[in-house]
Amino acid sequence: MPSFTDTPEGFRSGFVSFVGRPNTGKSTLTNAIVGTKIAITADQPETTRHPIRGLIHRDDAQVIVVDTPGLHRPRTLLGERLNAVVKDTYADVDLIGLTIPADEKIGPGDKWIVDAVREIAPSTPIIGIVTKLDKVSRDQVAVQLMALYELLGGDEKKPVVIPVSATEKVQIDELIDVMVSQLPEGPKFYPDDHLTDDDTETRISELIREAALSGLKEELPHSVAVEVDEMFDDPEGRDRLNIYAIIYVERPGQQKILEGPGGRRLQSIVQRSRKEIIELLGRNIFLDLRIKVLKNWQSDPKQLGRLGF
Repeated sequence: MPSFTDTPEGFRSGFVSFVGRPNTGKSTLTNAIVGTKIAITADQPETTRHPIRGLIHRDDAQVIVVDTPGLHRPRTLLGERLNAVVKDTYADVDLIGLTIPADEKIGPGDKWIVDAVREIAPSTPIIGIVTKLDKVSRDQVAVQLMALYELLGGDEKKPVVIPVSATEKVQIDELIDVMVSQLPEGPKFYPDDHLTDDDTETRISELIREAALSGLKEELPHSVAVEVDEMFDDPEGRDRLNIYAIIYVERPGQQKILEGPGGRRLQSIVQRSRKEIIELLGRNIFLDLRIKVLKNWQSDPKQLGRLGF
């Protein structure tokens, strides 16, 4: 068996990051391209909070997709730190994919992102990706592709633009082909069986946060954070992993919303996240989930550090 450092002649490899306004489908697209769920998704903007690397393995290439938080004008210290992480990521990747939903008009926010990316990484190529093509007609997709082409420089720069649907798995292989064509020749960075470099505790906490965000209104999700407190094999010999985790919110009223009447919403969060964690780990688990108020943690440097931001 060859090691992952042995690569054939002409092999291409590199890091690709998707950029776009929050909620443009970056995480859903990352999962579709990698072929398994490595990034959580939700209807609310700014769901992703840290870079997640997913691997695409081909005979002729290895693509490392880095899913990042959406680049945005920050309102809190957390937002400022997320933007700093995003900018560091863009400065180090080989290719950037700008995601624009097919069902939303291109606006000043998109131009702001393009300008910001070009300032951070002036020599990094940018491809345009129209997401959610299944939501509109072919004519609307064509109009959006032309608008994205112009946003990225038009005939002067001749950018590559491509429409995809991550949920319907339309044009995913074609997008991978485009990404590979833009990458430099290079070695494999990871073994062939590697799917992500995210650690298990982080993936578990993210699955819990995804379950907690389900059905919430837009103003609350920013205030939700999850920390895995303890994780150990069952001390009584049962074949299960015991996980103790905490959901943090900023105000008592938010805690009541997450708990729901009679604690029913919290029970539902436990059930949904437990199912996802069992699928991730491939074994039975016991999940103890509690909610605590951490006042204004998004703007508290000490608490942000404690929560890993």
